[in-house]
Amino acid sequence: MARIKDEDIQLVRERVRIDEVVEQYVTLRNAGGGARKGLCPFHDEKSPSFNVRPAQGFYHCFGCGVGGDAIKFLMEIEGLTFAESVERLADKYGVQLRYEETGAPTGPRRDPGQRQRLLLAHKAAERFYAEQLMSSPEAAPGRRLVTDRGFDQAAAELFGMGWAPKSGQALVNHLRGKGFAEDELVIGGLARKSARGLFDAFQGRLMWPIKEISGEVIGFGARRMFDDDFMSGKYVNTSETPIYKKAQVLYGIDLARDPIRKQSQAVVVEGYTDVMACHQAGVLTAVATCGTAFGEGHARVLRRLMLDHDAFHGEVIFTFDGDEAGQKAAVKAFEGDEEFTGQTYVAVEGTGKDPCDLRLAEGDEAVRELIGSRIPLYRFVLDNTLERYDLDRGDQRIDAVREAVRLASAVRDTSKVDEFLREIATRAGVDIDLVHAEHRKAKDQKPSAPKLTRAGAGAPEPEPARPEASVFASFGAPQFAAEREALKALAQYPQVARTVAADLTDDDFVHPVAREIWRHMVARGLPDHADAGWLPAVADSLPGDDLRRVLGVAAVEPLHASEQTAVTVVPAVLAHVQELAISRQIGDVKSRLQRTDPTAPEYQEVFGQLVALEQRRRGIRDRALGAVGS
Repeated sequence: MARIKDEDIQLVRERVRIDEVVEQYVTLRNAGGGARKGLCPFHDEKSPSFNVRPAQGFYHCFGCGVGGDAIKFLMEIEGLTFAESVERLADKYGVQLRYEETGAPTGPRRDPGQRQRLLLAHKAAERFYAEQLMSSPEAAPGRRLVTDRGFDQAAAELFGMGWAPKSGQALVNHLRGKGFAEDELVIGGLARKSARGLFDAFQGRLMWPIKEISGEVIGFGARRMFDDDFMSGKYVNTSETPIYKKAQVLYGIDLARDPIRKQSQAVVVEGYTDVMACHQAGVLTAVATCGTAFGEGHARVLRRLMLDHDAFHGEVIFTFDGDEAGQKAAVKAFEGDEEFTGQTYVAVEGTGKDPCDLRLAEGDEAVRELIGSRIPLYRFVLDNTLERYDLDRGDQRIDAVREAVRLASAVRDTSKVDEFLREIATRAGVDIDLVHAEHRKAKDQKPSAPKLTRAGAGAPEPEPARPEASVFASFGAPQFAAEREALKALAQYPQVARTVAADLTDDDFVHPVAREIWRHMVARGLPDHADAGWLPAVADSLPGDDLRRVLGVAAVEPLHASEQTAVTVVPAVLAHVQELAISRQIGDVKSRLQRTDPTAPEYQEVFGQLVALEQRRRGIRDRALGAVGS
């Protein structure tokens, strides 16, 4: 099997900036001491506990315990293999990877660069489609539709629009000429196989490239233009592939990413041209799902970008058609509102126009006004709920109230619940006390929802391990605080620790976890300069995930030192561990001295050991005080 050379993996680690990688998925804020913090992308949380240390090339979440380097991060968040993650980072940071054979394959041979090859094929396809739209006579209907929808050439180029020729072989032949294999085109969803051979997946259609948050093309959306199209759907998207997962993809996210972060707002529209219309009108936070309903995966993407938590209220604004289908979509979005602690709104144009149609009819300002006229989603859903009842009948009023108060339980901002209940009372024409009573009943009857984990919806979180169940749990005890601090100093500033760690020994660490990690650090060799690849290499050498988690915590937990103060703080921290170790030895020697006959020959020998240990302890203490004092 092909294997990436170790020295190339190390080079990737040295060049990669972990904060740049993470910020493609998570909004990070400075947390002091060289650390950055954001909402964990691997579990649902309201307050940020996901820490990134760029200098050490490490991340760790204090909420769910995940951690590692940039390679591990991509593996976890994108579902990549180790090799695929390395290949992706190598391409981003300009590292030419080399491969070596590791023996006879035991199973199907994997192309080690598959993901990168698929991305390159999609990039080439995007360029091909774009050239066809601009220059091919056959693409005239596509160019006409672009113009008819209110967009100029610059807008088409900004969004990478293109044209898939009708011939059925144009893209296949083009990509073959670029050196792409048939299997790569089929696996990537760019082509299909039939008894007569390979043919283009999309033919005679107007094309939109679908990009992930980093800007890489991973699929396409295609609009039907001719009645004789072999595909019946008006809009068809790329099928699921190794690089395209529709439940996690938002069209336009590559362009909207930074505006969403800055404005703490995301506008979710229904189609490609709606996204384009919003962006052309100045609503730069617009995105759309790709052939699927807005779901949990999409919500996680937006929450991470908005850094949505209790102290930070972002806005997610849905635009729906005013028809029945739009109302159903709004209710579905409301039911999933617990994905957001920020407020969720809905913007519905009174005559049923979508943003693209509205821009065509009334201009850019009308689109901006539509978004500005948003109302809370719960109010929109309340209106639709009450409309289903005959409020002139007493029994219907009670039924309406009972259904409406259940909506109040889903309002994330609890300060607005009372106002919502008053609205229910006013709209239904009942006394507010009745509404409060029904609300209390609904809360008492509502079962507590199970917490979700990455394993899937409804999976309960595992119970925390009992301290006595694992040696790792005991490492958190107060008596090992100094050793935990020492690991932090070694992990975060190994180049500083190198000058004073020569005196450290295995015996200075009492807890087996600290001792084992220290041994692997020594085996790797402490670097003489800042090296972002050193810590991940140490992590790789550790024999278990539990040890790697401890190292991850040490790498990101604040040491209360900066690059300037580390030269004094790190020696003091390591000296403290040594002093505690010598104090333990002194206690042992004193005990032995008390048990030794003063007239015995060995008494003076033991006494001499005690004196030497005391002198060494004073020397370490003076060194530590000197470091702090300086």
